[in-house]
Amino acid sequence: MTRAQMNNPYVDDKLIHFGFSLGMNLMAFGVTDTQDSINGEVYHARVSTLMPGFSVGFITDLRLCRHLNLRFTPTLHFGQKTITYKSASGNPVKGSSGNGNKAEVLSLPLSLPLYLKWSAEREKNYRPYLIFGGGAAFDFGGQKERPIYQQRWDYFISFGFGCDFYLRWFKLCPEIKYQIGFKNALTPIEQRPQLAAEDEFYTRAIKRLSNQMLTISFNFE
Repeated sequence: MTRAQMNNPYVDDKLIHFGFSLGMNLMAFGVTDTQDSINGEVYHARVSTLMPGFSVGFITDLRLCRHLNLRFTPTLHFGQKTITYKSASGNPVKGSSGNGNKAEVLSLPLSLPLYLKWSAEREKNYRPYLIFGGGAAFDFGGQKERPIYQQRWDYFISFGFGCDFYLRWFKLCPEIKYQIGFKNALTPIEQRPQLAAEDEFYTRAIKRLSNQMLTISFNFE
């Protein structure tokens, strides 16, 4: 297949190019319980319903060689995580928040990742690729009055795959990525003086929260 028969035959030869992404995300926590007795009860916490969120980002791509690119893709994610609590005794879980056995965590993280993108050989007007990297994220969505308040900063690794589809005027690139946070995202109870006493168990029942996110996006480059 000659370049004359391809859409955008020279687009991958550019040293630097830009784009944007639109997508959907599913946010979750990896939860580790404390197993401590709190007012005579032991609580188990798990992430329950996964609510789809929205993601929008900007792409800067630097060509390193024929198959390898370096990418910086700052992305803002909108989402929510819900943690469900059960008592070991089977008694109803109650708190002053009105949600009973659930704690909702609104999340608005700005991810600042740096990726390496390895692409296979182009075949006609498509080219599959793998992507791996990491970075930092700052969450604008925390609300101190809620039972769970997560830390603002986190550091993460991310990996995934996608495929470049070469259209007449641009590349459309469906992409799936999974992101895993390194830090304990839980703000400890000692830093929550404003939290109502009857809601302290939501935080005390948890030892560690690890941010996790699956993103399905469409990149326009």
